[in-house]
Amino acid sequence: MSPLSSFTFVRHTDGLSHHFERAGERHGRPAFRRTDGNVWCVWSPTDGWHCEISDGLVTAHPLGGRADGPEPPATVWRSFKNDRSYLYDLRTALGAE
Repeated sequence: MSPLSSFTFVRHTDGLSHHFERAGERHGRPAFRRTDGNVWCVWSPTDGWHCEISDGLVTAHPLGGRADGPEPPATVWRSFKNDRSYLYDLRTALGAE
């Protein structure tokens, strides 16, 4: 199995997609940056896999709880920012995981 190089978050309510591509590493694991903005999907020892914006504010987590695998899990994620919250599917290029 080759390392994950990109993935897409697809919002449940309307199909809105956000594409992420690998952009280096953080804490010894791959880091992924959203192609249209400064949003990162990264792993940290305190938060596991999560998304954060440029000031370090965490904005999304896998819905099932903390994820510590070698790559972000292809599962449902919950985003939250201000008074909004959405569910997204993390989909890899192969659509599997």
